[in-house]
Amino acid sequence: MRRFRILPFLFASLLVPASLSLAASPPAPATVEPAIGAVVGTDAGAAVATAASAPVTARHAMVVTAQHLATDAGVEILRAGGNAVDAAVAVGYALAVVQPCCGNIGGGGFMTIHLANGKNLFLNFRERAPFAAAADMYLKDNGKVNRHSNLRSFKAVGVPGTVMGLNTALERFGTMSRAAVMQPAIRLAEEGYVIRPGDARIFAAVADRLKRHPVAWKLFSIDGHTPRAGERLRQPQLAETLKLIAREGSKVFYEGPIAKAIVKASEAKGGIFTMKDFERYTVEWLKPITCTYRGYTIVSAPPPSSGGVTLCEMLNILSGWTKYPGYGFHSVLAVHDMVEAMRFAYADRNTKLGDPNFVDNPIDKLLSARHAAAIRARIPADRAVPSSEVHGGQVAPEGRHTTHYSIVDAAGNAVAVTYTLNSWFGTGIAAPGTGFVLNNEMDDFTSKPGVPNQYGLVQGKENAIAPGKRPLSSMTPTIVLRDGKPFMLTGSPGGSTIITTVLQTIVNVIDRGMNVREAVDAPRIHQQWLPDVVYLEPDALTPETRAALEEMGYRFRTRHGWGAAEAIVVRPDGVLAGASDRRRSAGSAAGY
Repeated sequence: MRRFRILPFLFASLLVPASLSLAASPPAPATVEPAIGAVVGTDAGAAVATAASAPVTARHAMVVTAQHLATDAGVEILRAGGNAVDAAVAVGYALAVVQPCCGNIGGGGFMTIHLANGKNLFLNFRERAPFAAAADMYLKDNGKVNRHSNLRSFKAVGVPGTVMGLNTALERFGTMSRAAVMQPAIRLAEEGYVIRPGDARIFAAVADRLKRHPVAWKLFSIDGHTPRAGERLRQPQLAETLKLIAREGSKVFYEGPIAKAIVKASEAKGGIFTMKDFERYTVEWLKPITCTYRGYTIVSAPPPSSGGVTLCEMLNILSGWTKYPGYGFHSVLAVHDMVEAMRFAYADRNTKLGDPNFVDNPIDKLLSARHAAAIRARIPADRAVPSSEVHGGQVAPEGRHTTHYSIVDAAGNAVAVTYTLNSWFGTGIAAPGTGFVLNNEMDDFTSKPGVPNQYGLVQGKENAIAPGKRPLSSMTPTIVLRDGKPFMLTGSPGGSTIITTVLQTIVNVIDRGMNVREAVDAPRIHQQWLPDVVYLEPDALTPETRAALEEMGYRFRTRHGWGAAEAIVVRPDGVLAGASDRRRSAGSAAGY
């Protein structure tokens, strides 16, 4: 039994929501669109202030992405008779055009699929290390990590997987031709798209880095300057690359002129790519991670993602506390229980998880009821558990500049996709003639055990670099089922915060009764074992709640909004409700 000791401020704030009462909102007509604000930098306070607005609703199908033109591409395909996989491929290619910071054909990712016949699948198209890669490849003679080499050089690039991943999904489960689903992306690249203020801010933020790489700078500049709001950005080189892929498929990317151009540029700039790296690249169909939470089934990402396992471990811990759903949003007890679930699950992540082709993953143990019960038994009701008392692995990173999208079609097929370049625009390097930038996913490996990577995260040997290995990821494209049918789709960018963002959007809906708009926009908290601090978005806690938690031993650090959940909820009446996160509000939800 959990014993309670009443602390100053605690009684008054046990069940009181922080900052805002997130009451249910009435359904919106299909024509309602989320407000457009800043793509980057919208803080949680602003998000909360608008959280009571209604989600976008549609009767038949829904697409939610971080870029409105990519959303439109997905809806175009659905209206033309395509299914959710057709639309997911169309969106994936469209984002490579209209969200080049994060959408990509120069990176990789994961796809979680639920088919209307009840089958659940997972496609791994994560990048792989070149065959010439080595565990110490980024170490200088003095033993320190060469940050340029593992972030901004050709040696930072993993073999891209997106093209093979999208095409493989289309070939197996799509109903339309490759040319048809790629046409929206090709049109956007040829005709260009109008830059919005949020788009302009992204380009401006990386202008100095892109200028160091003349090939990339030429792709993303207009008359010698970064794209400005109101201008039209055309990408003719990318259009030609997309046309090649549409005509000839994955082979042209991995065995033909595209791979050859990347290898040639790599050789000229001291990289280690060979044609063998591309010719032997493969994607993998894997069994998704599944668990249950209060009667719902969670379907999520297995290793080489740590996302599904860590998400389910946190949910397993929370599920044993039957009073948890009755706690107020971000009340003392709600925050205490959630933070401790995060702390223990993240401590397990990296010494026990990695690329399943290289590391044995004890998933059954980590997701067992016994393991969750043992963790709950170690968590007192009236104090924080110091991270020094929790033994586990080092936290594995994932670049924050990722993107997620969710799609449900009229037949009940559902697709959740998260893919990434790692940093904004990856390495910032493009091979001449290809039209796209390349990832810097090699930084997701352990460059040196115990040394933080670009996001300040310390990693262990399980995620060490090895030839052909895929780096451990935090990407968590997730589908929640109710009675075997789609109930919710969610996912997010956000580095190590991806998994906790997905956790909170799910809990906000299931335990807090929020609609999807409220669940996505509500302020977030994050704890990842190390450092021993709880990150807060502005307005996440009332002063009274924060004071009570601080007396329990918690230390807080405020950060402006992170992540960008793109979520769909299927309501009991069958209506689809969608919400694109206002933290990157260039996105949209749309359907018909």
